[in-house]
Amino acid sequence: MASDATRKHDPLSGTATGLTPEEAVNELELRYAAATDALRGALDTFFKDREPPGPALRASYRYPEIKVDYQPNGVTPTSRRAYAKFPAPGVYATTVTHPSAFRGYLLEQLEPLVSEYGAIISVGASRQEIPYPYVFERGDELARDGVTPAELARFFPTPNLAAVGDEVADGLWEQDEEAPRPLALFDAVRVDFSLRRLVHYTGTDWRAIQPWILLTNYHRYVDQFIAWGLAQLRQDNRFEALTLPGGVEITRDASDEEAAALAAGSQWHRFQMPAYHLRAPGGGVTLVNIGVGPANAKNMCDHLAVLRPHCWLMVGHCGGLRQAQQIGDYVLAHAYLREDHILDDVVPPAIPVPALAEVQVALQDAARIVTGDSGEQLKQRLRTGTVVTYDDRNWELRWSQERRRINLSRAIAVDMESGTIAAQGFRFRVPYGTLLCVSDKPLHGEIKLPGAANAFYDRAVSQHLQIGLKAIDLLKTRRSELHSRKLRAFDEPPFR
Repeated sequence: MASDATRKHDPLSGTATGLTPEEAVNELELRYAAATDALRGALDTFFKDREPPGPALRASYRYPEIKVDYQPNGVTPTSRRAYAKFPAPGVYATTVTHPSAFRGYLLEQLEPLVSEYGAIISVGASRQEIPYPYVFERGDELARDGVTPAELARFFPTPNLAAVGDEVADGLWEQDEEAPRPLALFDAVRVDFSLRRLVHYTGTDWRAIQPWILLTNYHRYVDQFIAWGLAQLRQDNRFEALTLPGGVEITRDASDEEAAALAAGSQWHRFQMPAYHLRAPGGGVTLVNIGVGPANAKNMCDHLAVLRPHCWLMVGHCGGLRQAQQIGDYVLAHAYLREDHILDDVVPPAIPVPALAEVQVALQDAARIVTGDSGEQLKQRLRTGTVVTYDDRNWELRWSQERRRINLSRAIAVDMESGTIAAQGFRFRVPYGTLLCVSDKPLHGEIKLPGAANAFYDRAVSQHLQIGLKAIDLLKTRRSELHSRKLRAFDEPPFR
């Protein structure tokens, strides 16, 4: 903890130095609120009388920046923790948006850096301007009084795609020796970019997204999740509300009739990848229906990653490739043959995407608990192995070309999302896992046909979702082990 002797405020630079983690986050909140309030006020003035802000006022529209200075006096501390540690002495910095919403995350990262490493924290203004669209919640506030985007762009900061990127996460960052090192994978403009995309695609406020995430490619799982969520609100005091696409919110005090009407009225079909959130103070569960294909999977993970979730799990459908598999059986992916091609430039297929032992054990334990099977019985329902992820839904039409690769890989299932989601988790240091349900067997004549789902298959969807939810419950109790060092490079930013 910083002492009174090291804590100071520089009136020339406006930087507060020697802060405790709590003081640092408080300072970030004050500075962010002042900057966004000033920007909103100037926009309101411009809408009213077309008066543009002066240079001094525009200079106040900047994200706050946090710096952490680590200059060891002795031996560098060692830690088995995967995050909140320094790869080398130096000054580390990042800009921050919405610090109130990220308060818990920021404190979790900062406290060990101060208590274990003796780092000095400073907070000041950055050079990074806040784009004007990011200070309004809906966006329709900007379409008023006949003001055009071109007019606003003359006088207010606009989103600049040249300033948004994943160079730090992708290992493409070129360090300027005169500048601070990155403190986090994502800076403020990258985070704000994704927060707005999350609202657009999911149909819900990004603040409703929970740190434990299930991704699916089939709407049947949504129906089951809503039914389960409503039951939890009636039975479990941990949960406070179920948020649905379109801003629909069902609270604990809603009657069964009111809850059913609200759920039925959710206009989920208006959104490309609708999301559903069972919220809890300590972290609930989010389900996102990403639809079909690796492009959707990459898109959603690109944006969810800025929230720094504890885990995302794929629970969806796959084609079984082995004769012994039956419709409704489960596949626990231990490896991926990535034929999705969408991440080849940033995570080339030659780069291994490892299975995470903590997640694999939780999924297998959850399957045992939910199904009631164990030993040989469980093995008959749950098979582990390689999943092929394609970008071509009609890969079967190239079977003569694909046959050898599938054989060489020893693949047991095929889908269009799992390999992408795992590679994105590896890329963005978000723990990941895959548990799929066999919906067809394309190589053995059991293809998808209208009305082909039988009662056993219907039960499997409900049971499959329960396994994913149980795995999350287990992972919550093992969180200290979950954030794996195998996801971290040797020169990682200190923040997770």
